[in-house]
Amino acid sequence: MLLHLWAVVEKYTLQEEEKIIRMQEVCTDATITSTDHGQLLGFAPTLLLCTYHSSQSLSFFLGTYNVNGQTPKEGLRPWLGSTSTPPDMYCVGFQELDLSKEAFFFNDTPKETEWMKAVSEGLHPDAKYALVKLVRLVGIMLLFYVRNEHAKHISEMEAETVGTGIMGRMGNKGAVAIRFRFHNSDICVVNSHLAAHIEEYERRNQDYKDICSRLLFRQHDPALAPLAIMKHDVVLWLGDLNYRLSDLDVDNVKDLIAKKDFETLHSYDQLKRQIDEKAVFVGFVEGEIGFLPTYKYDTGSDQWDTSEKCRVPAWCDRILWRGKNVRQLLYQSHMDLKTSDHKPVSSLLEIGIKLVNEESYKKTFEEIVRSLDKMENECIPSLTLSRRELQFKDVKFMQHQAETLTLFNDGQVPCQFEFIQKLDQPTYCKPWLTANPAKGFIAQGGNMDIDLEVFVNRSTATELNAGRQQIEDILVLHLERGKDYFLSVTGNYLPSCFGSSIQTLCQLRDPIQEMPLETIRELTSSGDETRSVIIDKPLDIPKEIWQMVDHLYPGSNHSVAEALLLFLDALPEPVVPFSLYQQCLECCSNTSQCKKVVSLLPRCHKNVFNYIAAFLRELLKHSTHNNLDVNILGKVKWKNFLTQTIA
Repeated sequence: MLLHLWAVVEKYTLQEEEKIIRMQEVCTDATITSTDHGQLLGFAPTLLLCTYHSSQSLSFFLGTYNVNGQTPKEGLRPWLGSTSTPPDMYCVGFQELDLSKEAFFFNDTPKETEWMKAVSEGLHPDAKYALVKLVRLVGIMLLFYVRNEHAKHISEMEAETVGTGIMGRMGNKGAVAIRFRFHNSDICVVNSHLAAHIEEYERRNQDYKDICSRLLFRQHDPALAPLAIMKHDVVLWLGDLNYRLSDLDVDNVKDLIAKKDFETLHSYDQLKRQIDEKAVFVGFVEGEIGFLPTYKYDTGSDQWDTSEKCRVPAWCDRILWRGKNVRQLLYQSHMDLKTSDHKPVSSLLEIGIKLVNEESYKKTFEEIVRSLDKMENECIPSLTLSRRELQFKDVKFMQHQAETLTLFNDGQVPCQFEFIQKLDQPTYCKPWLTANPAKGFIAQGGNMDIDLEVFVNRSTATELNAGRQQIEDILVLHLERGKDYFLSVTGNYLPSCFGSSIQTLCQLRDPIQEMPLETIRELTSSGDETRSVIIDKPLDIPKEIWQMVDHLYPGSNHSVAEALLLFLDALPEPVVPFSLYQQCLECCSNTSQCKKVVSLLPRCHKNVFNYIAAFLRELLKHSTHNNLDVNILGKVKWKNFLTQTIA
């Protein structure tokens, strides 16, 4: 009878890889509760939802405009309403919305409302649109509109921002992004403003990588790991990417523009070269450029830059995409708009959206229900595992390591699996370990790869550094209506200064990785870390802090600055200990009382406090060169690294 059931399903199933993958995703939540025919009766709807996908092409209008801090001075209809038929969706990105200090420091600007109103009035007049989401970071803003009839099919909407500007964190550069599910397709839209100046293409590359690694969307199920940008069916990326034209002077560029030899000109484009070298935007596609460079013009005109700087024209404003079933219909600039020194750019994409064929779904479901009534035999699911032991060698702080486990369904029925928690443990694994996916569905005869990933961060490094925890765990893989499988995870962790206490590091003249583990354990296990068991005279401050600050003195070094912030953030006991935290809050406005609190710090903590304070004062002495002031340093939140918030 069971074979007959699957024959019915197979009769109506399109055997394409994409639909099988989708079946695994959707059917993860299905449950089988008994051994009679009712168990699969409850499971059939999700099975069929996976099977009956069709594709419908919908139009997405993508637009990007660097408005140079200006207010709307002209209608946006020539840009946003330029298509012959109304698009199904609009994703409209702005950069440099507001260049004022108020926008930078307080992330508040009246221009948000002004430009949103201008966009709403400029949309295609032959359709009605609803604003679904607005997200902004300083001057980077993204607006998402859909036609009214599509709004009900939008779900799982999330928005996030990432700053990559000053100190690698501020919002004068960076990205805003949204993700959503439309019918059964997951879509992500990113609007970014990358580093400026012709020679800074490597910094732009780093900005792109930082955005991809740091911009994560929370999922509605808190048990699921955050979603990265690339974990979507379609990714749409627009913005002022700021890549310029290299190896040509302004006269040569203008001569090629006059000849409309865009193909030759494009060969000098930094973004094209970086994509060809696979340095950025791997897997992304950009349409053929057949329009004039969009930067830089005299404001209010179509005249190239006539200022003393005489900027070389460039295609700074770009639109790219990543994913299947995407076709570009238009890619153009809009010379009619003259508000800014940039010209807006638009792209009209036709994207295949996955839908469920309701009629076929209902018909097949009814036939399956009739067949299920004849089922009598209980079928127990079974899996074959490619390995039972996984080893991670030389695990390092904040560096991912992953091993792959393959599950093969060698039983007679589909199966559901899940990693389950052990007795007296809150989660299925140690905090430094994750399994992706942690649960899922495998069709009969199918297989699935599970990525087991080890990642040590500030919350787990301290115990591993001290030797109180090891890279050891036992995972329990539970099969619904089947048996449990046990996986052994082992490895070794390389101790790091990140996550080690100030007292411990002051006791060590040599790198912590060169010290015997027993020595480190002795330092940290007694609770009295002030005694000198390694050297007669402890260091005044950890040598690691001195080395990082020493690297920063010659000039700006973003990576070292971020390493210093990460080091302070990872301290198990902050520079100002938790025991003095309340006292700090009470006397923060009284200089003499603050000095008294500093005098109460343990010796090595006080030395670090004074050393960091002296470093910050030194930075402020050179503010004319490094463009730093008290407000900017305050935004970096040094105080959160000196006195961490107690949860």
